[in-house]
Amino acid sequence: MPTDMKHSPTHLDSPSVGCVSPHQPDLVNADGASRRTLRAASRRDVLRAGVGLGAIALTDLIRTEAPASEAPSAGQFAHFAPKAKRVIYLFQSGAPSQIDLFDEKPELLKHFGQDLPESIRKGQRLTGMTAGQESHPVAPSKFRFRRFGECGVSISELLPHIGSVADELCIIRSMHTDAINHDPAITFLLTGTQQTGRPSFGAWLSYGLGRLQDNLPAFVVMVSKGTGRPNGQPLYHRLWGSGFIPSTHAGVKFRSVGDPVPYLLNPDGFNTADRRRMLDDLQQLNRLRQDVVPDPEIETRINQYELAFRLQSSVPDLTDTSDEPEHVFDLYGPDARRSGTYAANCLLARRMLERGVRYVQLFHRGWDQHRDLPQQLAGQCRDTDQASAALIIDLKRRGLLDVTLVIWGGEFGRTVYCQEKLTPESYGRDHHPRCFSLWLAGGGIRPGLTWGRTDDYSYNIVENPVSVHDLHATLLHCLGLNHEQLTYRHEGRFYRLTDVHGQVVTGLIDA
Repeated sequence: MPTDMKHSPTHLDSPSVGCVSPHQPDLVNADGASRRTLRAASRRDVLRAGVGLGAIALTDLIRTEAPASEAPSAGQFAHFAPKAKRVIYLFQSGAPSQIDLFDEKPELLKHFGQDLPESIRKGQRLTGMTAGQESHPVAPSKFRFRRFGECGVSISELLPHIGSVADELCIIRSMHTDAINHDPAITFLLTGTQQTGRPSFGAWLSYGLGRLQDNLPAFVVMVSKGTGRPNGQPLYHRLWGSGFIPSTHAGVKFRSVGDPVPYLLNPDGFNTADRRRMLDDLQQLNRLRQDVVPDPEIETRINQYELAFRLQSSVPDLTDTSDEPEHVFDLYGPDARRSGTYAANCLLARRMLERGVRYVQLFHRGWDQHRDLPQQLAGQCRDTDQASAALIIDLKRRGLLDVTLVIWGGEFGRTVYCQEKLTPESYGRDHHPRCFSLWLAGGGIRPGLTWGRTDDYSYNIVENPVSVHDLHATLLHCLGLNHEQLTYRHEGRFYRLTDVHGQVVTGLIDA
């Protein structure tokens, strides 16, 4: 039985409290009394008040999550010294084509238009969009590749700026996933499961490591539309949700139009003092309700109101980029001045890290190229290439790259065979879960490394496969967290981001 599934005295002593580690030390408050003792005292008081064991048992059956008041302070559950303290996840929604960007296969030119050999496909399943095609013709990449940096890695001509920082990157060419369609694949990559309702990666970090400061959320999300397929795959709030852990750990989405956070500012005729009095009165009402119904979400709501009050002063300063020098805008590119663009969001992400946001998730939509891939892919790369590289350069200049994990990638790869009509100038590619590429930088990751290898058709992995669970385990390791010990009890069992899977890929970690 995995160690995180075993009961320990701490678990048994507090049956309604979620668990983050079988070896979690007892927490002590400012008065020296342990929370375990306080919880026990609270139960005794309830019994003496005549509520009875039946009511306690009913409450425990209704809700088994940990109270939001027991959310960890910064580093509370770190298992060892971290290499990284912050994360920026540049999620390319829709799945970029690895064959056209990072996994060069020049020999495919010899096989243009030929049917994909069965010795390569090996009977693997296809999506409903191409399973019925009479043939699956090989479509070599239209784009040339160049070697970049001292590491000599091969990267598409579409990404010259990312190529310029190649010596800072660790490119994984051997990622694979269990999902073949967008929504379950994105959900899997961001929550560790294809099923909805689990905490997102950012929520796990917020829960396990806490906020770095009190005036901004631990977890912020921003979304931009690409020029490939701007109205492509939808993104749901659950992708940055907290699932069954307290909702205070969910991501806060910043909007690109209007107020970054809705209803944050005071309405006309309502000043800060009025807001403070209103929140104080509301907190008293919530406390009274909490005495009657010990629901942890009441405590979460109180904390969120208080955070919103502090955000009133911190968010306007954060999102006002007028104090950035001209050379910074030049670094990120002309789109950096346009609110809501990928470049503007990358610049805001750096500002958030400087001010203490622990996890920033940028989503860029439009990478789902089933047809007209050369044209659409070129647009997506123009959206993201310069700003992605600028973020690496900017973080390094400011001394933040060593303590920041940067992740770039989508939910799966694209097929070597063409979907619909194939010509030398145009083709499309279907979903491909068997292999795809992403890159990492900073935060304890080995720079200038290319990891893993695929076959001659970029269809199967032939060396050093990395699963989604392996990736999560490795990222948590860089952040000082043991993926087998970061657990949470819900509905009678202990959950973790990697479920019962995952191995730390030590070859990716800088010594």
